[in-house]
Amino acid sequence: MNLAFFLEERSARVMLEGLLPRILPPSVAVQYVVFEGKHDLDKSLVRRLRRWRTPDTTFVVLQDQDAADCKALKQHLMGKCEEAGKPSVVVRIVCRELESWYFGDLPAVERGLGIDNLRRYANKARYRTPDAIDSPSRELKKITSDAYSKIDGSREIGIQMSTEQNRSHSFGVFIAAVKHLVRDTSDNPQFGQ
Repeated sequence: MNLAFFLEERSARVMLEGLLPRILPPSVAVQYVVFEGKHDLDKSLVRRLRRWRTPDTTFVVLQDQDAADCKALKQHLMGKCEEAGKPSVVVRIVCRELESWYFGDLPAVERGLGIDNLRRYANKARYRTPDAIDSPSRELKKITSDAYSKIDGSREIGIQMSTEQNRSHSFGVFIAAVKHLVRDTSDNPQFGQ
């Protein structure tokens, strides 16, 4: 089985490189297509999907919500996938930013960045619901005294993140979707086409 992740930025790739090996069987080949931000993903998605030549590939598009309406953004991306002739692409939206997922597992941030006591922020009202934090990247830099950087931080945190103990709802939905894809494609080899 081949899984291809279409990602809006490099930080998502380095995080997934640390996370996915713990939930995917070794028989799953993973490829990453990293775009130069949300605009590039939107502009290039149809063309890149149409030109894909690796057979038996299942596609996952992952994009930050930022300030957009989550449902409208997902519908827009699904429309692009249909336009490309790939209606079975799985589209997942990170509510609000990738760093929301990190707020969902502050013990992983502690271990990844080597900073003690970050987990205490998990019970503060403004951080209790990770997907509702207005600017999680800014907040993460703040609580880590600027120790967090998008690429290196994402790499180190991704290695540490729990797939079961994360308070971010959108993270849980993403993990469930990936596990479901692997389970479904092992039962149905035509699923990814």
